[in-house]
Amino acid sequence: MKHILKTSFIVIVAALVAGIAFGIYRFNSPMPETLSLEPEPSNLVYFKETFEGCRDRFRLQAEKVTDRFDGVEVSHLSVDSGVSADLTIDYCYIPAQKEPRRLMILISGIHGVEGYVGSAVQQMVLNEMVQTADFQEMGILFVHGLNPYGFKFNRRVTENNVDLNRNCMADAAGFQTQNRGYTSLNNWLNQRKPLNLTAFDHFFFPFYAARKLLKYKTGVMRQAVLQGQYQYETGIYFGGKALEPNIEVFTPLVQRVAADYEIVLAIDLHTGYGERGTLHLFPAALDSPVERQRIESLFDGFHIDWADTEDFYTVNGDLLTYLGQVLSPDIYMSMPFEFGTLDTQNTLGSIKALHNMMVENQGVHHGYADKADEIKVKKRFIEGFFPSSPAWRSKAIQDARVLMKTTLERFHAVSAAP
Repeated sequence: MKHILKTSFIVIVAALVAGIAFGIYRFNSPMPETLSLEPEPSNLVYFKETFEGCRDRFRLQAEKVTDRFDGVEVSHLSVDSGVSADLTIDYCYIPAQKEPRRLMILISGIHGVEGYVGSAVQQMVLNEMVQTADFQEMGILFVHGLNPYGFKFNRRVTENNVDLNRNCMADAAGFQTQNRGYTSLNNWLNQRKPLNLTAFDHFFFPFYAARKLLKYKTGVMRQAVLQGQYQYETGIYFGGKALEPNIEVFTPLVQRVAADYEIVLAIDLHTGYGERGTLHLFPAALDSPVERQRIESLFDGFHIDWADTEDFYTVNGDLLTYLGQVLSPDIYMSMPFEFGTLDTQNTLGSIKALHNMMVENQGVHHGYADKADEIKVKKRFIEGFFPSSPAWRSKAIQDARVLMKTTLERFHAVSAAP
């Protein structure tokens, strides 16, 4: 009997050790390709590997539409910088040709490194859809690379370490918001020492994160980390102390363009959150049944992940809410498009995404133990927002094509009439 118990104990321990080893292996390994889709070369042509390459292609596609429509604006807004003299937010505005009633705003790159995919989608729309779209009563404003610093240097944040999607405050009092949950996690989230990926707390990060999840619960911890914070200037998800220059130069442009329109639909292009290879719709929670019904009709047939479920979190200072406050159309609608990369709907994917954010930020502010760690961290970080997988990229364009075509067609039916 003792022999059987001893054998059973050894088997259990061995299984536990094997499980831990497998978990660590998965956590520290690159994201496996799970898509069986055959890449379509015509989809891949829209992707470029540098900020300048994306910007050049956007400008080229934008210039092509100037001969087809009257009053097209193709220009840029300069963003002051201490590290680059050529940071620009580019835009293309095609006005309604007859009567300005509906305006669509399509924005990329608010989170810098996410701009590669957003730029590709904008190029696709300009190249494939604008030439045949009906612009008699609809205008469209493309805003390319809202965060050119983060885009150019492969960061999510601005030169001031500010997350622009936590920075858009119509009321300056918002910058005084206290995130007490974040404060309790700050020392863990933002370690102030050179990054060493082989250090115990990083190599075994899933278990440290699991302890935090047990203490705070997943929803509470997610809200504390992702909502945004305004106290720790070198920390992740820092929303700033005032509006960033990007938002200051962008706001007058969008207000001028939107002034004559009755209905505005703003779409913000993101990557990272959600199931890998899936284009998610993540609207804000809406209190008005009429507003919700309007969104559901516009995106009927596409799955909408409403933000009023327990799996989601609220954000302070997000761009789409801000636009609803600084613009004054009769009807304002908004929708973030999120191209999932790391399976963050799963615990392991969510933990991996958080760790990528933490170590990238730590390395930027406190350096790296060695060059190999720096290379690995930066590669993982970019992969989390701009996967190198041809299958992933092709599917992103394929899904965006279907969704944007349908949205452009249905937007014409939205009316301000009761």
